[in-house]
Amino acid sequence: MADGISSFFRQKNESPESLQRYYSVMKGENPTRFRICKKTPVEVGLDSGERELWREHEDALDKFRDLLKKIDEKKLKLEDVDVPKTSLLDLKIELAKRILESCHFCERRCGVDRSEGETGACGVGVKPRVSSEFLHMGEEPELVPSYTIFFSGCTFNCQFCQNWDISQNPDSGMEYSSEEISSLISQRRQSGARNVNWVGGDPTPNLHFILSVLNGCEVNIPSVWNSNMYLSEEGMRLLAGTQDVYLTDFKYGNDECASKYSKVQSYWDIITRNHRLAFEDAELIIRHLVLPEHLKCCTSNILKWIRKELGQDVRVNIMGQYRPQAKARNYPELSRRVNSEEMNEAFRIAKEVGLTNIV
Repeated sequence: MADGISSFFRQKNESPESLQRYYSVMKGENPTRFRICKKTPVEVGLDSGERELWREHEDALDKFRDLLKKIDEKKLKLEDVDVPKTSLLDLKIELAKRILESCHFCERRCGVDRSEGETGACGVGVKPRVSSEFLHMGEEPELVPSYTIFFSGCTFNCQFCQNWDISQNPDSGMEYSSEEISSLISQRRQSGARNVNWVGGDPTPNLHFILSVLNGCEVNIPSVWNSNMYLSEEGMRLLAGTQDVYLTDFKYGNDECASKYSKVQSYWDIITRNHRLAFEDAELIIRHLVLPEHLKCCTSNILKWIRKELGQDVRVNIMGQYRPQAKARNYPELSRRVNSEEMNEAFRIAKEVGLTNIV
């Protein structure tokens, strides 16, 4: 990689400017968003009809944002806010349970009744299975050490997946209760974890479980949603107000590559929509794995879109770790590693379009 391009982006390892609230939560100066959700009241019974619950959810999100603003501006302390009989997080959990009955957490919208043991494309049942959980030292510098919880199963079928044994084996791993994970989060926080990091596979099929874990979590720790971002609009609405950082995996710059390599449809519209929603809701770190021979069709389109729609300061990790895994060798164009010329070109494009906050 040319020294000029490299030094332009690597002046500092961490990015507090674009992740100010995350740092304030990590240091204990502000409460995490899910704790504010737990203090946001709702006015309807949880046995109400689904339309009424969604209307109340949108009203409660407005209350949440107002409460968040007052707390961040130091006009109010969270501990001075009464615990409501029913909270916004309680409401989210109830809505998530109802979605399980005709599952559409992601945009595959399988519609299976997971509460009765049916499974859809991801293969994940009602009870999540955790492949591993540990303090991860290999994430972005601002996240390390990160308490990562790797769920089995995924909404994608990426032909080059480096976690193939996890993503394509939803029955692997161990079952945990939400209480057990909440307890582990507290322990890991005491051991130095900067955050809790929901990953996989992909965390989306376990959204109902993650909300329950956060509801039972008493420790103040940033929550990181580490995902391919193929969530449905309903899934994104349920996440709103619960995550401090969206750590996104922006893979493809068009639908054709997404269909060919990850077996998903309408990728571009769904992923760009969800990145906009995530950017409006919380702070953002975007990952892009550079694929061999995909600079024009994917890398360039993605970086240009980020600059145009989200601005120059959003944190972007341009990753050169690709290596042929799983079924990648069935695709000649993916059967080799990314070379230094391709990575240099990816960073050149990022500089050319005006992105400045690159890992």
